[in-house]
Amino acid sequence: MFSLLYIDDEPGLLELGQLFLERTGEFTVTTTLSAEAGLACLAQRDFDAVISDYQMPGMDGISLLKNVRKSHGNIPFVLFTGRGREEVVIEAINNGVDFYLQKGGDPKAQFA
Repeated sequence: MFSLLYIDDEPGLLELGQLFLERTGEFTVTTTLSAEAGLACLAQRDFDAVISDYQMPGMDGISLLKNVRKSHGNIPFVLFTGRGREEVVIEAINNGVDFYLQKGGDPKAQFA
């Protein structure tokens, strides 16, 4: 079973993503509502991958990605955004994001 850390400031999306992923039987999902709380979770235990929103209050997803790369190396990192802005995609790729996805639509397609 894979252990995922899912970070988003929107509780409804966190719950939907957690339910969808855990229902497969392949994942356990820990959720946090902020990048800072996510970093605290990463300091406490190991995860197989991180899923994060881009736009959050305080630390955004790119800053979180940079912190994760410094402290946890090449752990797989998926970044979601509500808007597909080209400059965000470029910055995410330049900082080592593994996957970049736009929020919205069918959860099955989004989390597949």
